[in-house]
Amino acid sequence: MPRCVVTRRVHFNAAHRLTNPRFSDAENERVFGVCNNPNFHGHNYNLDVSVEGEIDPASGYVMDVNRLKEVVTECLVRHLDHKNLNLDVPWFQDLNPTAEHIAVVCWRVLEPAVKPARLVRIRLWETERNYVDYHGT
Repeated sequence: MPRCVVTRRVHFNAAHRLTNPRFSDAENERVFGVCNNPNFHGHNYNLDVSVEGEIDPASGYVMDVNRLKEVVTECLVRHLDHKNLNLDVPWFQDLNPTAEHIAVVCWRVLEPAVKPARLVRIRLWETERNYVDYHGT
């Protein structure tokens, strides 16, 4: 049976501050620059979620993209959208909410939720020019 990769893009807005409590204030500023603003800063994130699988002969789908949207919205977007990642989201209580860490968290949350399809890529757009790809470990 043929296999395909299907991707759905979702959007969320969130604030964060990049900081390491083990660093001095000067070191945090040097490493993270303006992203270390003590008053936080925000992004309009886009998240591309790609799943792979065999095309179902009855439906013609790997995974219905509307179902994929529902899963991503329920499992991730409702927890992240219009939140301060440092303060409001338990996933980042002890994890610096860099784009890299956000992508890994998204993977860990979504991987079991998209079965029987297989999660193959998370692409998190932090800005229209910067993104992170994560393919699992």
